[in-house]
Amino acid sequence: MHNPLGWPSGSRAGNSMRAFTFALLASAAWLPAAWAADKEKTAADYFVHSLPGAPAGPLLKMHAGHVEVNAEHHGNLFFWHYQNRHIANRQRTVIWLNGGPGCSSMDGAMMEIGPYRITPDQKLTYNNGSWDEFANLLFVDNPVGTGFSYVDTDSYLHELDEMADQFIIFLEKWFTLFPEYMYDDIYIAGESYAGQHIPYIAEAILKRNKDAKAKWALKGLLIGNGWISPVDHYLSYLPFAYKNNLLRSGTDAAKKVEAAQSVCIKTLDAGGAAHVDIGDCEEVLSTLLAVTQDKSADKEQQCLNMYDIRLRDTNEACGMNWPPDLEQVTPYLRREDVKQAIHIDPAKRTGWQECSGSVSLNFKARNSKPSIELLPSLLKEIPILLFSGDKDLICNHMGTEDLINSLSFNGGKGFEINPGEIAPRRDWTFEGEPAGIYQEARNLTYVKFYNSSHMVPFDYPRRTRDMLDRFMNVDLSSIGGKPVDSKIDGEKGPLTSVGSHPNSTAAEEEQEQALSDATWKAYYKSGEVALVVVASLACIGGYLVWRERRRKAGYQSIFPWAKDNGSSIMSRGMGLEGFRSRSNTDRDMEAAYEEHELVDSVSSEGSDSGRAKRNQGAGNVEREAFSLMDSDDESDSEKRRR
Repeated sequence: MHNPLGWPSGSRAGNSMRAFTFALLASAAWLPAAWAADKEKTAADYFVHSLPGAPAGPLLKMHAGHVEVNAEHHGNLFFWHYQNRHIANRQRTVIWLNGGPGCSSMDGAMMEIGPYRITPDQKLTYNNGSWDEFANLLFVDNPVGTGFSYVDTDSYLHELDEMADQFIIFLEKWFTLFPEYMYDDIYIAGESYAGQHIPYIAEAILKRNKDAKAKWALKGLLIGNGWISPVDHYLSYLPFAYKNNLLRSGTDAAKKVEAAQSVCIKTLDAGGAAHVDIGDCEEVLSTLLAVTQDKSADKEQQCLNMYDIRLRDTNEACGMNWPPDLEQVTPYLRREDVKQAIHIDPAKRTGWQECSGSVSLNFKARNSKPSIELLPSLLKEIPILLFSGDKDLICNHMGTEDLINSLSFNGGKGFEINPGEIAPRRDWTFEGEPAGIYQEARNLTYVKFYNSSHMVPFDYPRRTRDMLDRFMNVDLSSIGGKPVDSKIDGEKGPLTSVGSHPNSTAAEEEQEQALSDATWKAYYKSGEVALVVVASLACIGGYLVWRERRRKAGYQSIFPWAKDNGSSIMSRGMGLEGFRSRSNTDRDMEAAYEEHELVDSVSSEGSDSGRAKRNQGAGNVEREAFSLMDSDDESDSEKRRR
């Protein structure tokens, strides 16, 4: 038989050589497939190893990157996930969405509920009151085209059910990447226009659960200053303005706003109430902002801030320059080192801006019913908490209260607890200060925050964390720790804790960290493992070749323990003494490395340079041009965000 590799035949060594050859060839054949599969990302590809500006000490465990939800149109959603700092009685995950439509959830991550806030010198500081104390946080730029998410410019979404379907695809893939979170209690939270997104996503999850083997444990929704019932919100602007002395009844300014509202009401009566976005009714707020301008004031103070009526803004922005942290967040998220850290592919042109005019222009939801219509069925299955800052105008608390009072669900209307009996508004105090009111009935909770804006967690992260822990039934009495002074109607209720604190889980953290570190050291992708396997087989094969040839030439072994069948391995070991023992042997150690077969048996593909070439080749594959933001995006001054 022809023996191209020169293996010795007719011997035990020859048989072992042939067996090794087949193993090596099989491994080599499998290796390209492993490299091809490398395009399919694993959790390790999303791990954030470092974050520019992060505080000294161990980095919070986090993952970030893109998940494809529409291959045909290159639709990808960006996520940023933070692991909880402590585990209470059970694992929980909070999914956070901002509004717009088209506004990035990095607002929530960097200015509201996330673990970090950004300083003017581009450093990160811990957010005292972040929501990651007892819950994993998953921020998603939703829908495609928002924030760091991207899609072809002709493929923006238009309807709420489309958005929900894509979000389910995202979650399916995300839980495949991170199966350890699949059975967490899931809460979906957000604000503003997310008041439309969240109920639709919740409905899609509950529908999915009916047929899925692995059900997702959706446990509740939290919506802050939400755009839920357009009719109630549009009609709340005028009474809110009167109540807060933004207008005086009988003045020319008030009459202009009243006229705009009359047009809105006619449109609603003519069938407009069935829509999410009603152009004639948008004019009510626009007129209110116009008539309350103060042209005599400083340029920076001429217009009412529609997100916080205690503040003023430029005539062009009317609140779009708010909150002030945007001045730090925007340049931070546009930094190349930050984008690299959170795995933003530079080839995808995923430049970050807070709100995308292109997404907003396309996402009109003209054929979608307002999410208020989904609430009765959702409330049959899961609790919902609506919260409002009382100084917000655009999605103000009066509109939220009106929609609750007119909502029929679970055998009653509004906050009825019995026919003719309304659930009481209970006073909430936090650390000795009046914080707001709580009202609850039949699976629905309403919380009004005193002296707070459109972005309540921006103003009061600690208070909103207390609200979250109450809603999730996190009770420190069962896990230890110092409770915060938070009382409803003077009663403490479940013990909650806000901010970093020692508790019963702290003793376990050192052990958990050690286990985590060991896990990450072993966290390799299949392609890298394949290289190790092939290299090992090649070395073994090379040694067998050398041994057989040297046997015929009168050589024994380069390893001193071979002559005693390995009995001296345990006595000498592989440490310094073992090395000294080997150095005294008369065997020619260099002879083994003079054999060219050992080098030739290792594929160049397994070398560092070979991997670099493959990586370079993958990076040079031509891609179609992507665009997140059209050149005709509306400027911030032209687009009002919710």
